[in-house]
Amino acid sequence: MFKEGMLALVGQGFIETIYMTVISTALAYIIGLPLGLVLVVTDKDGIHPIPWLNSLLGMIINFFRSIPFLILLIALMPFTKMVVGTVIGSKAIVGLWIAAAPFIARMVESSLKEVEIGVVEAAQSMGASPFQIMTKVLLPEAKPSLLVGAAISITTILGYSAMAGIVGAGGLGAIAINYGYYRKQSDIMYVMVILMAIIVLVFQELGMRISKHTDRRL
Repeated sequence: MFKEGMLALVGQGFIETIYMTVISTALAYIIGLPLGLVLVVTDKDGIHPIPWLNSLLGMIINFFRSIPFLILLIALMPFTKMVVGTVIGSKAIVGLWIAAAPFIARMVESSLKEVEIGVVEAAQSMGASPFQIMTKVLLPEAKPSLLVGAAISITTILGYSAMAGIVGAGGLGAIAINYGYYRKQSDIMYVMVILMAIIVLVFQELGMRISKHTDRRL
C-alpha cells in the first residue's frame, strides 16, 4: 500500500476524483438548474402555468431518474465516445453528468418551491415579469436551500464517480475496484473508502457553512 508507485497512483486517483466530481456537478447544474426553474414556473400553481410542458419535462426527468446509474452509464458509452473520444479514464464523465442532471433538477425544484408564495405575489403585484421573478425573487430567496441541495448533489455525484470505476472511469473508485476488489487487497480498498468519506465530509461541511452564511433568516 505504501510503495511509491501506489502512493503516486492514489494521488492521481484523488485528483481525478475531485476533477470528475466538480466538473460533472457543474455540467449537471447547467442542465438541471434551468430544468428545475421551468418545472416550478410551468407548474399549475406557478407564475406561468404550462401544464403540457410541465408534464412532458416531468416524465422525461422521471424516466432518466428511474434508470439505474450503471445501466445508464453503459447505455451512454457510444455517446460518450463520440463526445470525448474515449470511454475510460477521468475524461469519460458524460454519463456521469447526464445521470446527475435529472436528480439536480428535482433538487432545484424542491428548493424553489420552499420560497414563500407571499414574496412571489408581492413581486407580481409590482409588475415584475416571470423572468424577473425567477432571477430576482425565486433564486435569491431559495439560495440557502439551493446551496444545501448542491452539497447533497456533489456528494451523490462523488458516489456515482466511484461506481463509474466499474466500467473504466478513473479516480479512487477505480483503484478500490481494480486493486482492492479484483486483486483482493483489502487494505487498499479501506484506504480508498476513507479518502472518499473525507472528501464527502469536506464538501458537505463547506456547503452547509456557505448555506448558513447566506441565509438571511439566521
